[in-house]
Amino acid sequence: MVSTSGAAGVSDPPPSDAEPIKAIPVRHYGRWVSGVIIAFVAFIVIRSVVTNSNLNWPIVGEYLFNDRILRGLQNTLLLTVISMIIGIVGGVLLAVMRLSPNPLTSGAAAVYIWLFRGTPLITQLLVWNYLAFAYPRLGLGIPFGPEFVSWDTNQLMTQFSASLLGLGLNEAAYMAEIVRGGIQSVDGGQLEAASALGMKRTTTLRRIILPQAMRVIIPPTGNETIAMLKTTSLVVVIGYFELMVAAQTIYAQNFQTVPLLITAAIWYLFLTSILTVIQVFIERHYAKGTSRMVDNKQRWATRMLGFRLGSAGKGGAA
Repeated sequence: MVSTSGAAGVSDPPPSDAEPIKAIPVRHYGRWVSGVIIAFVAFIVIRSVVTNSNLNWPIVGEYLFNDRILRGLQNTLLLTVISMIIGIVGGVLLAVMRLSPNPLTSGAAAVYIWLFRGTPLITQLLVWNYLAFAYPRLGLGIPFGPEFVSWDTNQLMTQFSASLLGLGLNEAAYMAEIVRGGIQSVDGGQLEAASALGMKRTTTLRRIILPQAMRVIIPPTGNETIAMLKTTSLVVVIGYFELMVAAQTIYAQNFQTVPLLITAAIWYLFLTSILTVIQVFIERHYAKGTSRMVDNKQRWATRMLGFRLGSAGKGGAA
């Protein structure tokens, strides 16, 4: 049949009744095999743990909602929340100081980060708890002059306040580097454009830089929060009553060490699971409009088995 298009090199369009291309999705048999093996091993492990009479599961159930366990759990949550607030606020301030063009401000922040990241957290907790040995009284006044107000360090530095200072100030050093990395991930042209518009540096940081940096800051901050929940168990060295101390107090009386440790572990797993879910939702909020958000919407079957199910798989490739 002769073409009537009249244009050189232009072919006729394909017939309208052409058969559509049938895409055959790729089968990832390796994923299937590894999934079956992992499921089988998980079944064996779970069955072994559940049916092991040496773990004394009735004792675990008996003490799971014990008053002392719940009181220790409450103190653990309180320590986690307040310590993270101190750490986040202090981390933002230290990050801003670290990025300051003033060498004294930047140097002071660098020394703080070096000191608190370079010493063990247990050491810091002990130092705060026994601060009265070095400074029996803490006061405010004029250097080498009169003192306006003072406190007895033993009364001021309780186990709770020592725990907060140890955990919160240590966390601030790590959060400072997280926030600094998030701020530096934002293009420098944003700051220059804001300066050209006459915006103050603090306003630019609050309204332009930090909202964009949150996508980078949120994931490690969530990890730090989950880590803080478990790190609170280190206050056992100064005797503050939290979840692990509560478990130790009980098994020191009834000698049921393993069941009480399992009880504490169950509460830690429960709380970290809740924090993980919250972190996922916050990350999704700040990932809107990015390719990462699109990847997160893939179905489980697509990622695990290598093909789509339902209407999403009709005529489409994996």
